[in-house]
Amino acid sequence: MLHLPLFLIFGAICVAGAINLLVQRHPINSALSLIVVMASLAVEYLLLGAEFLAAVQVIVYAGAIMVLFVFVIMLLNAGEEEHTQGSRVALLLGVPGIAIGGVLVAWTVLRHSNTEAVALGALPGPPKDVARLLFHDFLLPFEVTSVLILIAIMGAVVLASKPGAIVRDRRPEPAQEEKRELAAVGKER
Repeated sequence: MLHLPLFLIFGAICVAGAINLLVQRHPINSALSLIVVMASLAVEYLLLGAEFLAAVQVIVYAGAIMVLFVFVIMLLNAGEEEHTQGSRVALLLGVPGIAIGGVLVAWTVLRHSNTEAVALGALPGPPKDVARLLFHDFLLPFEVTSVLILIAIMGAVVLASKPGAIVRDRRPEPAQEEKRELAAVGKER
């Protein structure tokens, strides 16, 4: 009885946070808006009876991933974005393309989905069932995803580090050493 109004309220909060994410000029404010979107999605999952998914949404996405985003933004010292006028070609082709694509996706989903209403609790939802699916049936995709995330984090750290911060274990070539010595002698004169 109270589920539908709460669902609509938190859906509106989610959409407002997503719009605010796109409108903000400062990256930190955009990241905070994304946290609002993730938290409102967690409440939506909770209202749909997916408590485990709501907890994972808060812990993994609103917690860990967003902390990583904010850390990278602060590490890169990103300031306000410079806004340009945009491309007229992208505007003339993009807006109708998005509209046509949205209509095609909606038509395909409504026409060919062959889905019916599912009773509450009919799908796997308890943590035991989800864990069995995740660590038995979908173990390989789960592990591949974790390795890809680890590689992405390592790449972000390497790209964000300053060039002089990475210590190279190379010894200078003799020709370079001679040039340095000649430059030092030239400065002494």
